[in-house]
Amino acid sequence: MPVTLLNPEGLPTPDVYRQLSVATGSRLVFLAGQVARDADGNRVGEGDLAAQVEQAYLNVGTALAAIGGSFDDVAKLTIYIVDWTPDKMPLLGEGVSRAAEKLGVDPVKPITLLGVAALGEPDLMVEVEATAVLP
Repeated sequence: MPVTLLNPEGLPTPDVYRQLSVATGSRLVFLAGQVARDADGNRVGEGDLAAQVEQAYLNVGTALAAIGGSFDDVAKLTIYIVDWTPDKMPLLGEGVSRAAEKLGVDPVKPITLLGVAALGEPDLMVEVEATAVLP
């Protein structure tokens, strides 16, 4: 596997993400932000943060599978959530867990979580951007 995830000594050990990843593969993949749209562009989970997170993560997995990779190859995620407040964390976790179960992967990666005022379309609540490393 070209990505090793670590929590180095001297830094906090978070439960829901890793502090860093070490990439040893030869192909860097920069995936555009994925949102709650199915393959036909239809809305998924309108008004439901957990459902939108799940679909965005599944879309990351689908994109990587198309080039011979998987969610396991993700080195870092950036997650943008509209009107973020800490009370939304359980919904974020629920969506991630559901996607991880469907993908059969450990979803714990280095992440940056950003609260934003809006995304590209008014019904979108979350966007997930990924950087991956493939052999």
